[in-house]
Amino acid sequence: MIRFEDIQEKVETYMQGADLDLLRRAYVFSAKEDKGQTRSSGEPYLTHPLSVAFILADLKLDLTCIVAGLLHDVLEDTLTSRDVVEEHFGKDIAHVVQGLTKISRITFNSKEQQQAESFRKMMLAMVQDIRVILVKLADRLHNMQTLEALNPDKQHRISKETLD
Repeated sequence: MIRFEDIQEKVETYMQGADLDLLRRAYVFSAKEDKGQTRSSGEPYLTHPLSVAFILADLKLDLTCIVAGLLHDVLEDTLTSRDVVEEHFGKDIAHVVQGLTKISRITFNSKEQQQAESFRKMMLAMVQDIRVILVKLADRLHNMQTLEALNPDKQHRISKETLD
């Protein structure tokens, strides 16, 4: 299981003078917002944002991206608003987190429409801020790495969505 200290150590290896207080505040905020939630595996939900943030740090991405990885689900899965995220973490981080939420909320009538719209959204997000896509890909990667906790039908559906 990834610990906050693992992320911090990873960041310190390539980002001298990084605002580690910002990183820690995002961790504490995420832990507080996700308190009591669990993943299908039974693990605390916090293991997911920690893993996403670690993947981003392992790729040596910037602090905004890593903080957004820690916060990537708070707008979608909690009562936290974008304004609260912006107040605590600034416009850039709030923008990336909001971008991730917008990608997740769209529904479709057909598989072809879903694929076309997903591609369009990805292109728009990349034009606005490539970090939105990078966090989304790290999120998807960790979800794929933890498929074994899901029932076979859900494993198949998520695998197919990822391949598509």
